[in-house]
Amino acid sequence: MEPDLFTAAAEDRQEKDPSSSPLAVRMRPRTLDEVVGQQHLLKPGSPLRRLVGEGSGGPAGPSSVILWGPPGIGKTTLAYVVSKATHKRFVELSAITAGVKEVRAVIEGARRATGGYGKETVLFLDEIHRFSKAQQDSLLPAVENRWVTLIAATTENPYFSIISPLLSRSLLLTLESLTDDDLRDLLRRALGDERGLGGAVTLPKDAEEHLLRIAGGDARRALTALEAAAGAALSKQEKEITLLTLEETVDRAAVKYDRDGDQHYDVASALIKSIRGSDVDAALHYLARMIEAGEDPRFIARRLMISASEDIGLADPTALPLAVAAAQAVAMIGFPEAALTLSHATIALALAPKSNAATMAISAAQEDVRKGLAGPVPAHLRDGHYKGAAKLGHAQGYVYPHDVPGGIAAQQYAPDAVRDKRYYLPTRYGAEARYGDVADRVRERLGRTDTGGDTGPSEA
Repeated sequence: MEPDLFTAAAEDRQEKDPSSSPLAVRMRPRTLDEVVGQQHLLKPGSPLRRLVGEGSGGPAGPSSVILWGPPGIGKTTLAYVVSKATHKRFVELSAITAGVKEVRAVIEGARRATGGYGKETVLFLDEIHRFSKAQQDSLLPAVENRWVTLIAATTENPYFSIISPLLSRSLLLTLESLTDDDLRDLLRRALGDERGLGGAVTLPKDAEEHLLRIAGGDARRALTALEAAAGAALSKQEKEITLLTLEETVDRAAVKYDRDGDQHYDVASALIKSIRGSDVDAALHYLARMIEAGEDPRFIARRLMISASEDIGLADPTALPLAVAAAQAVAMIGFPEAALTLSHATIALALAPKSNAATMAISAAQEDVRKGLAGPVPAHLRDGHYKGAAKLGHAQGYVYPHDVPGGIAAQQYAPDAVRDKRYYLPTRYGAEARYGDVADRVRERLGRTDTGGDTGPSEA
């Protein structure tokens, strides 16, 4: 018996008794117009529209599509919609559990189905990046001969995880994370649609916001939690999914945190001040609150990068590169794994020696500039790379530091107005003690007459 007969039977059961399937399955879009999010792929005339035959007189384009994006954003859904729109069999395999044997069996079944009763096949292969090169090679004949329409999904960069011959024969579509508005539309559709909950329950705003946070941009997670909470509410003969019911159902307390209000700024401020105060445990607490509340991990990473310069600076020169690396990693991996990277960076910054000398230095320099303490650039430092510069005295008398012993040329660099100003006042904490010693020796070699005054806090 052909595999598509089982698929058809399952679809018949779902249509006759929709309640037999999970809510996420029941709410699966039947057309591209019902797809939530991914508007950049759904514009009229887009490759995806052409793939299902819209506006082109029939299906067109390659017989292989690579869908790249984070989990839970609709890759399986798009494959299913393509199969429905083009009236093809839909066969789903996962590279986690399937191997070459299973793939060849599906391809052979597709060839028989096409030759026997003219039914073409969409093969949806999830997690294709988990296939080895040899396993991916086994797909090439089916793609080249159009025995199947291959739709492969990956959460990894396809240029690194998919072999070039398959990638070159495929249409690569990059899917974007679902926004809160996308998920909100999906939840409200599921609440009212007859395929979904059919108006049996309502979802107040506080419960909806909590559901959006715990979903983390994952449509399946959102609908699964909604279905469980709706069942719990109805079992208590309640027509409203209260926040308490939702918390009990998903076993996750709602964090009082408004991403657009005071809590957003208060908790972010507390995180940075805890790092500044070297209280690593408090910093981790506030980090956890932000993560659990669904804060954008990129926002957290940006705050950590600022802290690395503002509160640590040259006391630990590795702090900023570490924070920047964390921000890059967060942008690449997203939640939930990004929590590990943010924890790594937060702990390192909290326990690093602290110095605000870089912050105070630029603030003092900016303040003097605002007061008008600027003055002309010394003539020997001005640009001399143009005709007539020498006549103006520009760049004349400049001593090239690399030509003198020690690489430090004793000449005036600052304008007269701030010639003896000392902006950088290093601490004696961590690596900055060494930078402070270097700065003192350099000033002496430059013949600076400033005494320096307060050189900043001494090491306790």
